[in-house]
Amino acid sequence: MSNIVAIVGRPNVGKSTLFNRLTESKKAIVDQQEGVTRDRHYGKSEWNGVEFSVIDTGGYVVRSDDVFEDEIRKQVMLAIEESDAILFMVDVTTGITDLDEGIARMLRKTQKTIYLLVNKVDTVERRYEANDFYRLGMGDLYPVSSINGSGTGEILDDLVKNFKKPSSPALDDLPKFTIIGRPNVGKSSLANALLGTERNIVTPISGTTRDSIYTRYQKYNHDFYIVDTAGLRKKGKIAQDIEFYSVMRAVRAIESADVCLLLIDATRGMEAQDVTIFSLVKRNRKGIVILVNKWDLIEKTNDTILTFQQRIKERIAPFRDVPIIFTSAITKQRIHKVLEVAVRVFENRRRKIPTAQLNRIMLEAIENNPPPAVKGKYIKIKYVTQLPTHAPSFAFFCNLPQYIKEPYRRFLENRLRESYDFTGVPIQIFFRKK
Repeated sequence: MSNIVAIVGRPNVGKSTLFNRLTESKKAIVDQQEGVTRDRHYGKSEWNGVEFSVIDTGGYVVRSDDVFEDEIRKQVMLAIEESDAILFMVDVTTGITDLDEGIARMLRKTQKTIYLLVNKVDTVERRYEANDFYRLGMGDLYPVSSINGSGTGEILDDLVKNFKKPSSPALDDLPKFTIIGRPNVGKSSLANALLGTERNIVTPISGTTRDSIYTRYQKYNHDFYIVDTAGLRKKGKIAQDIEFYSVMRAVRAIESADVCLLLIDATRGMEAQDVTIFSLVKRNRKGIVILVNKWDLIEKTNDTILTFQQRIKERIAPFRDVPIIFTSAITKQRIHKVLEVAVRVFENRRRKIPTAQLNRIMLEAIENNPPPAVKGKYIKIKYVTQLPTHAPSFAFFCNLPQYIKEPYRRFLENRLRESYDFTGVPIQIFFRKK
């Protein structure tokens, strides 16, 4: 599980510009799906071979006078609580503001590693002016320009050098099935039903489960960890979409999982925040099973299940090859099926296909349905191999990889899924010059 770095500071100091610079090698989540817009504030970054997650606290502040400072304060408090290191950004062109001083006061009380970044330092004169920020009492400062990148190498060198080893439990290589979802969908109740014990606190209060709880399951020839995670909260009256807290908790929960059991509430259906969480799982390339909980509360007709499945698949398209199980943690309906399917998805995620067999099946499919010609040029795919990655990914070697479009990539993925069981597992496909 990688370290989490939060960028904090008042609005308009350049947090998002720095965020975009840090994550440019691997784009943050930007989907056209409803409810995923906020996820552009979560991304992956890498420096000197060390990968870490970056959270931008910008964009979540509501611009009205009464909640303005209060919201920034909440953001910083959550960043302090959830991240491994904090980049505190200020603006040399405005000097120290009351808001900067307020954030600095909060940060000085924490044990976390804080880096003070003085942004927009792109002249010698501004470098001299940056020294004024020593008055914030944050120790060393880093003059940077997030627009042109100057100074960012120094801060990144120190950042990754000082990373602590993640403090998750020292667990063996057993599969980790992590229960995720919004608050009050029944995550702890499901964990207890699966384990057959009141192992976790079950209350209707959001956020009861503060940290992930690992419990080993050894029954019926199964041996794995069930992980009950902190509730992923939706922001209340102040703003829509997934809040900063939810993203940080989701990142932690998902990154350490092998298979995510995404619980949704049958009485509410697949909501925007459920789609956002699903998108996080997909981007992290973890196995996923969707559990529709509280199914005992739904009035049913002959086609209730089919209708419900169809609605979910519309929301999660184009990745629809995902198991959907209708459960009740209270009545223990289909509880054992959850475990069977989670184990199957775990095996699918580890599936390795012999190269000769892969070429025989896929090259025949390509011959029968070749990629469309572009500008009179014909694309010839000659060879395919599975890459040695944690989750299934495939490289197709061809003469003109740059001309292969998304519809053909989907066609190849569909052929792979028809030939091999990759249900519940995101697949990556790369086109490479032969």
